[in-house]
Amino acid sequence: MVPLLVITNLPSRESAEKLAAQLVEGHLAACVNLVPGLRSIYRWDGALQDDEEQLAILKTTVDRFEDLRAR
Repeated sequence: MVPLLVITNLPSRESAEKLAAQLVEGHLAACVNLVPGLRSIYRWDGALQDDEEQLAILKTTVDRFEDLRAR
């Protein structure tokens, strides 16, 4: 097994906690670290956005990545 870290942002703590539980329960991630306090500044549809988000660091393996991404 080749370990893999996947980093993603989620819009809220609640959605991050829900996804983390689903991925660990479904054996798609061995562990999910949730890091609060993320602020994202980006351009979307031609306008500058400034949002609070939840950072999630997913610990999985290369052979489980496609299933994780589909989830």
